[in-house]
Amino acid sequence: MKLSQSSLSLIEKTVGQALAKYRGCEENIVSDIHLQANPVSGEVIIFDDDDAQLAAATIEEWTNYNGNNFQADAERVLSTVLNNMKSAGDFDKLTLMKPYSFVLVDEDKETVAELLLMDDDTLLLNDELLKGLDEELDAFLKDLLEK
Repeated sequence: MKLSQSSLSLIEKTVGQALAKYRGCEENIVSDIHLQANPVSGEVIIFDDDDAQLAAATIEEWTNYNGNNFQADAERVLSTVLNNMKSAGDFDKLTLMKPYSFVLVDEDKETVAELLLMDDDTLLLNDELLKGLDEELDAFLKDLLEK
């Protein structure tokens, strides 16, 4: 799924609106910020830990979705937007105690995917990072046992 720049900007603006309540106030403890994408209505809704709606927007391009796996496509788009916002420093001035995560949830508010983990010390493992790890560990163990 490829979204137009205006749709990507709308998602970014909606995330910004959702996080506005966490700027310049006392430190908050939030473990997850939930993003829910709906292919029928085209809505992206953002909730806090208590399921209180923080922001919502309608992404018109999602209402015409013709693919097979909307959640996987939405995960890719939302993850990219969030990582771009992180790189731009949009999350630097939030008064949220780390670690906290942005997660994609389904209609039942069950976690589909973790989109972004905000933590100074933790790194999420992914397929790209783990590629070749088995071979490296086998070689290390073999070398260790030979000595």
